Amino acid sequence: MNFKSLLQLLLLAALWGASFLFMRIAAPVIGPAILIELRLLLAALFLLVIALLLKRNLNIRQHWKHYCVLGWFNSALPFLLLAYAAQTLSASLLSILNATAPIWGTLLIALRFNKPMTLKVVTGLLAGICGVGLLLGFDPALLEKGSWVAIAAALSAAVSYGVATCYAQGADSVEPFANAHGSMWAGTFLLLPLLPLFPAQVSNEPQIIGSVLLLGIFCTGIAYLLYFKLIADIGAASALTVVFMVPVFGVLWGHLFLDEPIGWHTITGALIVLGGVALVTGFNPLNLWRKRRPANV
Repeated sequence: MNFKSLLQLLLLAALWGASFLFMRIAAPVIGPAILIELRLLLAALFLLVIALLLKRNLNIRQHWKHYCVLGWFNSALPFLLLAYAAQTLSASLLSILNATAPIWGTLLIALRFNKPMTLKVVTGLLAGICGVGLLLGFDPALLEKGSWVAIAAALSAAVSYGVATCYAQGADSVEPFANAHGSMWAGTFLLLPLLPLFPAQVSNEPQIIGSVLLLGIFCTGIAYLLYFKLIADIGAASALTVVFMVPVFGVLWGHLFLDEPIGWHTITGALIVLGGVALVTGFNPLNLWRKRRPANV
């Protein structure tokens, strides 16, 4: 990986880490469902403009079922669950709980395809559970009403990402840009029937409007484009290492902009969770610097 790719990887982590900050700001005010509906719609419209410029076709007739599955489990459902949890939990805690997604994905893939788990993978799974336990055991958010429901929602979002990963293992091959573009539109329409179930209100506060725009356009639309470019430049495995950097920025943004405290349990729990993810995914930092053959996207 060259210096330019490293900077792009850091930018992507910063954008995805900021998504928890913006959800924490906007969800308690306008409601989780309308926030995520706007996030998906803004990202879909942004990617539509890019698709028109690049002349990328979605092949909707052929892949609409695929887009719906991916749009629900990889976008609409986890986004909604995280936004719901953001009404109670800190941005820092959300970003760390979300980092357990690769653990759930590995576990589900092992169960679905009957793959035996090595001692290293089992150790990683147990480490991830212990890290989450440490985070929750000392977090003051547990004292708030509805905190356990919010925690369950955040972890369910991570499981949903794992389901999407498991599904993708056996799904038809669709280029990454089409996956993102198609799934954003699918998620937008699939979430519409759920809007009446969640309380919502309109806000003209600049902070809320800015959070919604930044969340949809930058943290989703632009972030996806950046992610695809990284896949092309350094390979999918190296690009996925962004999952280790997102919690760092999630904690940092929460501390800088929302005055969220960073306790010893936050740092220790995050390190244990990320260590578990590294064991489960077989992450080796040395692989980042090995030359990779560019992949077409």
